[in-house]
Amino acid sequence: MNLRCTRALARSLKRSLKRSLKRSLKRSLAPSLSLALSLALSLPLSLSLSLSLALSAAPAAAQEFKLAMSTPATSMDPHFNNLVPNINVSNHMFETLTKMDANSRVGPGLALSWTLVDKLHWEFKLRKGVKFHDGSEMTAEDVLWSVERPATIVGSPGKFDSFTSAIVAKKIIDPHTIRFTTRQAHPLILADLTSVFIVSKKATQGLSSEAFNSGKGMVGTGPFKFVKFQRDDRVELARFDDYWGPKKADWSKVTLRFIPNGATRVAALLAGDVQAIEHVPTPDLERVRARADLEVYTKTSHRLIFLALDAARAPSPFVTAKDGAALAKNPLQDLRVRRALSMAIDRNLIKARVMEGLSDPTNNLVPPGMFGHNPALLTTTHDPEGAKKLLAEAGYPDGFGLTLHTPNNRYVNDEKIAQAIAQMLARVGIKASVKGLPIAVFSARGAKREFSTYLFGWGAQTGESSTTLRSLLACEDPAKGFGGFNWTRYCNARLDAMLVTAMGTVDSKLRLALLQNAAALAVKDVALIPLHHQVTTWAARKGYVYQARTDERTLAQFFTKR
Repeated sequence: MNLRCTRALARSLKRSLKRSLKRSLKRSLAPSLSLALSLALSLPLSLSLSLSLALSAAPAAAQEFKLAMSTPATSMDPHFNNLVPNINVSNHMFETLTKMDANSRVGPGLALSWTLVDKLHWEFKLRKGVKFHDGSEMTAEDVLWSVERPATIVGSPGKFDSFTSAIVAKKIIDPHTIRFTTRQAHPLILADLTSVFIVSKKATQGLSSEAFNSGKGMVGTGPFKFVKFQRDDRVELARFDDYWGPKKADWSKVTLRFIPNGATRVAALLAGDVQAIEHVPTPDLERVRARADLEVYTKTSHRLIFLALDAARAPSPFVTAKDGAALAKNPLQDLRVRRALSMAIDRNLIKARVMEGLSDPTNNLVPPGMFGHNPALLTTTHDPEGAKKLLAEAGYPDGFGLTLHTPNNRYVNDEKIAQAIAQMLARVGIKASVKGLPIAVFSARGAKREFSTYLFGWGAQTGESSTTLRSLLACEDPAKGFGGFNWTRYCNARLDAMLVTAMGTVDSKLRLALLQNAAALAVKDVALIPLHHQVTTWAARKGYVYQARTDERTLAQFFTKR
């Protein structure tokens, strides 16, 4: 072929490439690449082709994001079970009227603004033009439905109605305005509504919670749309391109992998099978931090890790004599025994040996800086001799036996913490065996009151201690939304009275004093045994940035590529 023919062929190929690139731009390339494309078309053919390939390949690689979660979600229904693994997943697809930022401060969500009309009436203005994933517009009718639905859920092991029970009446003013009436002054309503996901009434009416797992009803307003749920394995999502927010998610496709085993999660990150993980195993933390190709993010969370004690029943199913024989009465009903258990636990040793520093020992319900923290509640001193003395005074000089139940795939080192506590209890004469369970099994059994002593965790979702008090320690009262996770049935009328008054008090100084006093009463009564506030960790491949959150949420939309 002569030179003239060669040049003609090159020109023909370049014209064809221009047409192809322009079509590609219209279909898939971001507008910000237009200038780069124009430059490419003015380059020689070989350079133009190289740039074309680079432009077409780079976004495809960057737009898929794989994230490894430490605990499987148990349901896709965003109103079924108030557990962080479920909430984590729901937050990708569903949104709330108000939102918490990374430091648990309340701001606008699907509600653009709100007004306290008088002490009992709140009016919320909804954002206009917000679309559900099926293309329909979100209206006040959907909001009303979403606020009423949590109380109707059947078989929930952890109901969301504690966040809606203060609302006794609802009125639609217009398609984008709704008014709520509360039973009494309720300053927590803005924080409460950060936990109530808005769903499409049309898509969810009449559906059972189980139906959501196959994709029915999975119609939210969030940055990602539901694609597929494989139980105990993964959730697949796709970017919602009509998302109302100021910034679309960086990722066109997201896969949330459920990898409970910590070593396996780290291996997946190192191999590049995922771009980020949550809850770096404590034995691997220094090794991960030392790698130049990884980034680590940490933050003390508002999650309290504690022991719960069944002091309401006599006898209790898993409290026995040391030889396993039944006891006539339940030792946990004696305050001296409960105090002895707390004194037997060395929280600083757990921090150093089990948590590798990723815990803040406490005797409080919420960490310092959070509303309701009581600085007078000092961490219980480890005193095994004092514990033995209390046990002897209570009539158990030789101790007794108990089973300590714990999740084994939910909190940082949950089963290891339980094993360490069992060894500490043995030193004061209590024979404790540990039974670890997956969180789905654990929560279902816990809700049925099948445990005597168990390790559990609780995050103060509203940003103050009232959430912990009303969910874990208030006398069970579904009408008030009290005691939803009070599986031990602890009940103290004085504490409830303080809590009710606090939740109806607008004066922040008075409310703070009431919440601090309620916490002090619960701790003095050893209604539960606080252990520590958990420090949360995330790790990502180099160049992936995440803003660590007090609420421990792990959300793909807040990972960005540097």
